[in-house]
Amino acid sequence: RVMGNNPSRFQGEPKRPVEHVSWDEAVEFCRRLSELPGEKLARRQYALPTEAQWEYACRAGNPGRWWFSTQPNPVPVDAEKEFVIPCAWIGANSGGQTHPVGQMRANAWGLHDVYGNVWEWCQDRYDGGYYATSPTDNPTGPQGGSHHVIRGGCCNDLAMGCRSAHRAGNSPESRNGEIGFRVALLQPDK
Repeated sequence: RVMGNNPSRFQGEPKRPVEHVSWDEAVEFCRRLSELPGEKLARRQYALPTEAQWEYACRAGNPGRWWFSTQPNPVPVDAEKEFVIPCAWIGANSGGQTHPVGQMRANAWGLHDVYGNVWEWCQDRYDGGYYATSPTDNPTGPQGGSHHVIRGGCCNDLAMGCRSAHRAGNSPESRNGEIGFRVALLQPDK
């Protein structure tokens, strides 16, 4: 409705995540959503979350590998998969396709599908070594780089590729059936 088209490979169910979206298209969606009359009237603005905001929301206050476990160390891969399946559409249960959002367990803050289903674009540029030297409070990513961060894993990943801290980068022009996005509502200045 906002963009006038749905580029997704998987159509027919309106609650499926939109995929085949480039980073630029995700940013443009946020801009257009913010410009809708009702959103402007309510002073709501939307953007892609920073990588730090994405992980903070994903973890929902939990410091462990997963939002549902405080276990800091990896458990065996087969056991990890069994814990993740009720919470995420991954390669082991997705049939290689996305699924309507909200069918799996939500994290403690009520967010669904933070693991699996589709990778989610973040605002930040990607640098594999960024966190070795980044600020500890609300880092905003490196200033340069040719790729942008994607988080959360997708419907074709192994469980271990979807954990809270797992991160990757992709070209902002990239469009495929594994990348979508989640929007953040920006708080107006008070």
